[in-house]
Amino acid sequence: MNLRRTRAVAHKEFLHIMRDPRSLGMALALPLLMIMLFGYALTLDVDRIPMVVYDSSRTPESRELIDAFRGSRYFMIVAWADRYEAIERSINKDECLMGLVIQPTYAADLLSGRRAEVQLILDGSDSNTASIARGYASAVMLAYNMRLLSGSLNRRSGASFAPQVDGRLRVWYNSELKSRNYVVPGLIALILMIISALLTSLTIAREWEMGSMEQLLSTPVRPAEIVIGKMSAFFALGAIDTILAVAAGVGVFKVPLRGSILFLAATSCIFLIGALCWGILISALTRSQLVAYQLGMLSSFLPAFILSGFIFAIENMPAVIQGFTYIFPTRYFVSILKGIFLRGVGLHVLWFEMLLLSIYAAVVFLIAVRKLRQKVA
Repeated sequence: MNLRRTRAVAHKEFLHIMRDPRSLGMALALPLLMIMLFGYALTLDVDRIPMVVYDSSRTPESRELIDAFRGSRYFMIVAWADRYEAIERSINKDECLMGLVIQPTYAADLLSGRRAEVQLILDGSDSNTASIARGYASAVMLAYNMRLLSGSLNRRSGASFAPQVDGRLRVWYNSELKSRNYVVPGLIALILMIISALLTSLTIAREWEMGSMEQLLSTPVRPAEIVIGKMSAFFALGAIDTILAVAAGVGVFKVPLRGSILFLAATSCIFLIGALCWGILISALTRSQLVAYQLGMLSSFLPAFILSGFIFAIENMPAVIQGFTYIFPTRYFVSILKGIFLRGVGLHVLWFEMLLLSIYAAVVFLIAVRKLRQKVA
């Protein structure tokens, strides 16, 4: 491989990029726009759950139970109902997710020592959100029951009652349990994969459509030099996009960066090389920019969004799909980013993911060179 010829190809690609300021601006602005849009719009937090209360007891005891829900940050009372139909109407209009129904005999049953019944009505259209809301409501009810039991025993025995087991919850790495800290590192991998694959998926296809590829192939430039030269120009853009995405995640969304910046830079470079080579491979397989763009979007966005563990846990997928996820590099890069940002771990923990990422980049590069050599032949 001749370094001079490789540098000449890279220089030509740089000129193509600089002569198209609109595409250059989009390549630099789109990642920042995507991370801002997804970062604010995409959230997995379930709090401030809208609820409607139907209190047919209207006693101090029922108001105490309502105050337990009102005092929780997970629930928000949006309306008061005077019959069941009002709760049903609110759920059908998407005005609330949950209804709390307190029976007329609630206070009498509670004061007499009988089981007091309370009904919770949940909208199960979104099963995941409904399950989380049910868990929050159960926790509020459990705490309220323990408080009632403690007060009852104190009144009967005259002694202070305390639970025998005092459970203390400690959350590591994301103590505030904000989904933004979990989502934004995965967003960086998603954005870089899409941008890198789309940028390079058009480069060789554009050369074929413009008729300049034949001229390039008539020169002594080898396929490996073409791949490295074209990739070098877009690698600089990808590096700038990476810096912008990380800066937005840390500066705007306040995601903690606990790991090594150097390790983050090294793994990002490896991931960029693999993603850019994948785009070049697509461009070498097709001679149409339209087909290359469609194939690049299909092979980058969908796997990165669905099969990388960015949003959906891979452990919950069927075994066949779990095995299929090993093909895509975003799975490894998402794990690396979350380890660096949230856990602060480095190569001693993430060496296997980094190794697989490196193998992927090398394999895709070799396949791209081989396919381009076939095109030359």
